Amino acid sequence: MSNIAPVKALYAAFATGDMPAALATMAPDIVWNEAENYPYADRNPYVGPEAVLMGVFARIGGDWDGFSATSEEMIDGGDTIVSLGHYAGTNKATGKKMRAQFAHVFRVKNGKIASFQQYADTLGTAIAMGR
Repeated sequence: MSNIAPVKALYAAFATGDMPAALATMAPDIVWNEAENYPYADRNPYVGPEAVLMGVFARIGGDWDGFSATSEEMIDGGDTIVSLGHYAGTNKATGKKMRAQFAHVFRVKNGKIASFQQYADTLGTAIAMGR
């Protein structure tokens, strides 16, 4: 199995709101880091799928309508997969739309995502959130 497979599966599950399938792509001890100054970086690092679910995914669901994370290119570096793409959504509190670039760096071990590092347009997200 390619190391890209669990990363693609994560994006697909997130896109359909299938959180059990999204969490199934992650190693039990995944270390997840949001970009510095990103709204959800306040609890970095998130360790374990449940921490990612409650600390990141649930908060995104509470803050955004139509939130999406669309990978437009994946770079296969073996155990390291880099995804380049965009976030989009409408902030529930402000009604402002957001489209922000991202780079995601995944480390994959034994067919599961072992770590995640987000790099993102923090300003575009903060403006949409009224910060």
